Amino acid sequence: MAISDLALPAGVRTHELGNAEQLAERLALDVAQALRDAIAERGTATLVVSGGRSPIAFFEYLSGLDLPWSQVVVSLADERWVPVNHATSNEGLVRRHLLRGPAAEARFVSLYQVANSLEQAAELADQALAKLPPIDVLVLGMGDDGHTASLFPGSPNLVQALQPDGTRRCLPMHAPSEPRQRLTLTLPVLASARLPLLAIQGQAKLATLNEALGLDDVTRMPVRAFVNAPLAIYWCP
Repeated sequence: MAISDLALPAGVRTHELGNAEQLAERLALDVAQALRDAIAERGTATLVVSGGRSPIAFFEYLSGLDLPWSQVVVSLADERWVPVNHATSNEGLVRRHLLRGPAAEARFVSLYQVANSLEQAAELADQALAKLPPIDVLVLGMGDDGHTASLFPGSPNLVQALQPDGTRRCLPMHAPSEPRQRLTLTLPVLASARLPLLAIQGQAKLATLNEALGLDDVTRMPVRAFVNAPLAIYWCP
């Protein structure tokens, strides 16, 4: 199966690359150009990215590109509720691999908050996100279960997080894998991005996306809520 075989909604664009390195490079170049365009038009640009292992090469390539980084705001689509110095922290990952060299001049809006409970941390993150400018570029990934950000099938707050007219920016989530306690941006915030991008690799992920496309109930595979125009999908075998 190739990405061109998917029955995608009208207006969803696709980019098929030869391997993971080519995907990371093409994604970084396209993101950088979109950020430059936003800065030229509005004076600043906001980039929201996802964590995990897959984006590392993309982060490192993007960090080396010529951008007016002091005019860029960076944040996360989701976070593990662990301290920034924890090995699984998405913020720690972004700081190590993206916000380095000239890119360290970017302003980072953190989701992680010190609190007595995950619910309180989500409320504090929700308040912090009030200062996040409109999202110019959003880079999402996807898990084998069809989750994206930390919108996991079966999580107690999933229905609320996927409400198109919801008022919360951030909600607590529980993942099926450790660390289970997560924070995620909600559908209204993520869907507001001017340029949403989805990066996936391998036949298994393509099969997952194909399965999601056949569902009407987005809570079963939440990535389905985002596969609409103007999404662009980047894929390599």
